[in-house]
Amino acid sequence: MPDPFQHTGVLLEARNIFKYYPIRGGVFMKKTGEVKAVDGVSLVIHNGETLGLVGESGCGKTTLGRALLRLEEPTSGEVLFQGENILDYTQHQMQSLRGKMQVIFQDPFSSLNPRKTISHIIGEPLLVHGVKRRKDREARVLELLEVVGLRKEHMRRYPHQFSGGQRQRIGVARALALKPELIVCDEAVSALDVSIQAQVINLLKDLQQDFGLTYLFISHDLSVVEHVSSRVAVMYLGKIVELAPSAALYREPLHPYTQALLSAVPIPDPSVHRPGRIILKGDVPSPIDPPSGCRFHPRCHYARSICSEQAPELTEYGVRHFAACIFAGRLTLEPL
Repeated sequence: MPDPFQHTGVLLEARNIFKYYPIRGGVFMKKTGEVKAVDGVSLVIHNGETLGLVGESGCGKTTLGRALLRLEEPTSGEVLFQGENILDYTQHQMQSLRGKMQVIFQDPFSSLNPRKTISHIIGEPLLVHGVKRRKDREARVLELLEVVGLRKEHMRRYPHQFSGGQRQRIGVARALALKPELIVCDEAVSALDVSIQAQVINLLKDLQQDFGLTYLFISHDLSVVEHVSSRVAVMYLGKIVELAPSAALYREPLHPYTQALLSAVPIPDPSVHRPGRIILKGDVPSPIDPPSGCRFHPRCHYARSICSEQAPELTEYGVRHFAACIFAGRLTLEPL
């Protein structure tokens, strides 16, 4: 397998990231097990690209995004930002780095303090990072509001006085305040109406071109991810099962799980023919006790006995097209 880390222009590298949550019980709250939320994930994010991260709810997408930002401390692994392992950083070093790594949260209402004005919400990161003069902060806030399509009079209002789309624009403005290089968009449009989704997505794409931003775009909506991403990583039960350029993955998915996800995406044009829907059997296994071998094999209609015994590695089958499936690239077997 080619070394996936030998690239030019790499902004962030995640190497073998694990995030386990202990389960405690009994009188003395002893550890009785672990939730394996992220289980050995490695990936790279290049300067100026949008890497989409997709998968079912509970697969570990958000946990991985938070671990890359150290909002959650990984159990083990390395996170290299511009070549330096930030897991070795002190709290003071991390505070200095926060300006370069920002996040847009899923819920545009609960992520904003209801007791503070928009001027205070957007200006607070500036205050924390050394912009002491109120006049300078408000000038920057006004500039950011204009960038995201809001007006000067919005500065003195509170979050409850805005629509969902406007609140998410405020979240975007706050993320831009410190001129970051990487923004993790954690389900940034999933709580919005479809028409508002399109506006926010177009805004994010425009900002990427204007400011040279890099995105990790976490979502369960494959149609949105196709529209915004240059590469897509598919996650299942704590592991990356497929990673490819967006066009290649949507044109020819190699992993059975990816094929099932894409078969469920609705097509608004009734004249467009598509293969039959792939119905997955059973429920997603528990991350407390994941299946042996390939984690997808209990639900896979191509599974054979070897799938429960051998854990497949993420292997390159095409140009930058990786999949973790023993039968990837030759799924011509008859489904069981």
